[in-house]
Amino acid sequence: MFDRRQLVAGLAGLPFAATVAAAQTGWQSRFPEIVLAIVPAENASGVSGRFGPFVEYLAKALETKVTLRIANDYAAVIEGHRAGNIHIGFHGPSSYIRAWTVTNGGVEPFVTTINSDGSVGYYSVLYTRANNPATSLQDLRGKNLCLVDPNSASGNNVPRFTMNKMGIVPEQFFGRVVYAGSHENAITAVQQGTCDAAFNWWNSEQDSNFSRMVNKNMVRAEDFKILFKSDQIPASPYIYIKSLPQEAREAITRAFMEAPQKDKAAFDRLSDGKDLGFKQVSHADYEIMIELQRFVDGLRRART
Repeated sequence: MFDRRQLVAGLAGLPFAATVAAAQTGWQSRFPEIVLAIVPAENASGVSGRFGPFVEYLAKALETKVTLRIANDYAAVIEGHRAGNIHIGFHGPSSYIRAWTVTNGGVEPFVTTINSDGSVGYYSVLYTRANNPATSLQDLRGKNLCLVDPNSASGNNVPRFTMNKMGIVPEQFFGRVVYAGSHENAITAVQQGTCDAAFNWWNSEQDSNFSRMVNKNMVRAEDFKILFKSDQIPASPYIYIKSLPQEAREAITRAFMEAPQKDKAAFDRLSDGKDLGFKQVSHADYEIMIELQRFVDGLRRART
């Protein structure tokens, strides 16, 4: 069962799914429904619009019902993986490693997206209002900071790891540190003055959570500036639970890899047409994040 406090919305009952249910054979007879879970960077309706066509494509490609779950946080998705109720999840690299740890290696990454410039990976950046006199992160002493989610790489773990190297303990350096819950909420908090600065994910000037908000007229680009940009972070992976049959995992990987050719419109909706395609990945691509998780776990133990 999902915790109703942690599960915000779901998209189920895709028309195609009902037509194939009676004809299912092979692994589909054992898994008549595949659940794909997302932790939104934007509001739930935005995620539904972005992922809805892709979920419908997956249902056709896999010949089984596919349900989209929109969760409040990564912890809910990770628990769903452990319980076997969530088969596929879209994660940040930190939350993947957390899921891998919690499930004792029971999940694995299979694809990530290729950026518009052909690169694979992203960055953590720190936004503040353009009229803020600060010119660096160090100038924000005593101000309020918005992070995103405790298991977010760009919205929490990479910032904390980086600030530690700078000799900054966030809870002592800033006036207040709060978790906004989503990347979009963090930017909105800066816009409204609740926070003086907020960390967020960023691929490029034209491809970030912030640029999506600008395109939706939620914020104006000229009202914000970036004070900090991290080193490149391993790209966010889609992962599945290893308890799925091998043929199911192969079919899921194939469906993702073929999506840009077989349903370009649905694929393009995921990134507003900015991503070039999917690239296959493995656990080895994310082993660098294990050190980051150990660091964050050490911080948590120190606070208890």
